[in-house]
Amino acid sequence: MCSICGLKYLRVVMILLAVVSTLANLLLLFPGLTYKYLLENHVTPEATWCAGIWASGFVVLVAARGFASNDTKKGCCQFRADMLCRIVYSCVAVVVAGFGFQINSMGLTQGPLCLHNGTEGLTWERPLKTMNVDAENYLYKPERWASACEEPRGVVVWNIALFSTIMAVSGLQALFCVVQILSAIRGVIFGPSKKKVKLILLFWGMQVE
Repeated sequence: MCSICGLKYLRVVMILLAVVSTLANLLLLFPGLTYKYLLENHVTPEATWCAGIWASGFVVLVAARGFASNDTKKGCCQFRADMLCRIVYSCVAVVVAGFGFQINSMGLTQGPLCLHNGTEGLTWERPLKTMNVDAENYLYKPERWASACEEPRGVVVWNIALFSTIMAVSGLQALFCVVQILSAIRGVIFGPSKKKVKLILLFWGMQVE
């Protein structure tokens, strides 16, 4: 059996990443750890879309079930069919993880919805949203974070940390799925033959037990 970056534990890692993404998105719905902003519809829109729950969370978690090894199958056709199923599962997970990454990237770059003291008084808006392509994003101006929002307190840092977490999870999920796709393609080409698998693994510089 081979071991490359804990490949045989990939399914467990994907499950843990899905849990982290789900928890991060749930926290985004409760800025300041209070539910009143959610009830008043004063939560950042991208957080309420819950891409971290249904995309990087549930859908990727379902796709991860196809990562389970079926190397005990004796038939060559059965083995290759299993590898093809892994490719399909992994491709779905890559697309969904990429979609979740894009949505949360929008939530991060456009800033939080918060109570802002503007020219018209206190209003709920996204004061850190970039209005034109030439303007510098608020992420590069941390001095604006503390004064941008009256409430929820600390919502700027809260959103940055949690949206960044979900994006990191989505990126890792997509990377691991690509690794799984390459592994499954190798299985389709070489079949269940241990000698051929060992040769290709050695070629890739992997450790084979």
